[in-house]
Amino acid sequence: MLVDFFLHLKSARLPVSTREFLTLVEALEARVVSVSLDDFYTLARICLVKDEAHFDRFDLAFGSYFKGIDALFDIRTEIPEAWLRQEFERYLSPEDKAKIEALGGLERLLETFRQRLAEQRERHAGGSKWVGTGGTSPFGAFGYNPEGIRVGPAGGGNRSAVKVWDERSFRNLDGDVELNTRNLKIALRKLRRFAREGVPEELDMAGTIEGTAKNAGWLDLHLVPERRNRIKVLLFLDVGGSMDPHVQMCEQLFSAARSEFRHLEYFYFHNCVYDHVWRDNGRRRQERKSTLEILRTYGPDWKLILVGDAAMSPYEVIEVGGSVEYSNDEPGIVWLKRLADHFRRVIWWNPEPPRAWEYTRSTQLILQVLGARMFPLTLEGVARGIDALRH
Repeated sequence: MLVDFFLHLKSARLPVSTREFLTLVEALEARVVSVSLDDFYTLARICLVKDEAHFDRFDLAFGSYFKGIDALFDIRTEIPEAWLRQEFERYLSPEDKAKIEALGGLERLLETFRQRLAEQRERHAGGSKWVGTGGTSPFGAFGYNPEGIRVGPAGGGNRSAVKVWDERSFRNLDGDVELNTRNLKIALRKLRRFAREGVPEELDMAGTIEGTAKNAGWLDLHLVPERRNRIKVLLFLDVGGSMDPHVQMCEQLFSAARSEFRHLEYFYFHNCVYDHVWRDNGRRRQERKSTLEILRTYGPDWKLILVGDAAMSPYEVIEVGGSVEYSNDEPGIVWLKRLADHFRRVIWWNPEPPRAWEYTRSTQLILQVLGARMFPLTLEGVARGIDALRH
């Protein structure tokens, strides 16, 4: 059954490896969890899924494979008598107990059940003999047998595994779904780089154990500085005009970035970056920040992220005075080149789909400056942009 389950996960495009599958088998053989399907679900996800972005896909695959099952029979034939007795008595109603007496008592039922488990080699649905679902076997769930005993809680239980995977708490983490603040945080988290700095205040467990061992058993405490996220991000956000339909998406990105990066500075621009940007859109004409001052203030180690649809008149990119708001002394493309030359890592996230970029002349001009560093503002595009900032 487990091999079929593993192949089912592979067919669902989950990157599960043989090594991870063997880890699951070892954990089951070591009796890390009971034979509850709830526990097996949790253990399988821990062993087989290494990326939170795949949780939703795993839940769907698990649900489709174990649909209708509330209890999982043990893959081992060696099942303790006390456990079997406890599990059966847990679900026995007065009517069930009366049926057991008619069948020859609990001892006879347990003996038959153990014999079926010893012979059974796969999952069964329907039928009249094996432990499974939807059939007429005396053992199982969601079937019918006038003298049968249900294996699994009636009605799915208060917190059955079916409800756990059907909730799909991670349904927004798959790379094919729409962005929101939660999955943006998960994606941005991959950019973080931690280093220990400051006053030593945290216990270094490994160092303490090693020091104590070298000190003949006398306690030798070792402390280390706190781990801090050292990534520094400069975020430029296009606002107004054609960006109005993308306000919610940009708000989610901004919210996620503020929560994930300790060193984050942000500024706004309209259509293209010129000689100034601003922090407050309500006071953008009164409180401006010189772009040259930004280049002097923030070193090349800062990661620059520009967010905008890059859709404008080409004159706004290549002409003096091309801005729709004021008479700029230098073309926008000059300022974009300065930013790209100054910062070691620069990317542009575009909320418009890539198929539309080739039909926008201004987008093509910006791509000439940035190269292959423009990505769609989708979960997959965010992940690719993060990779570009890391390498």
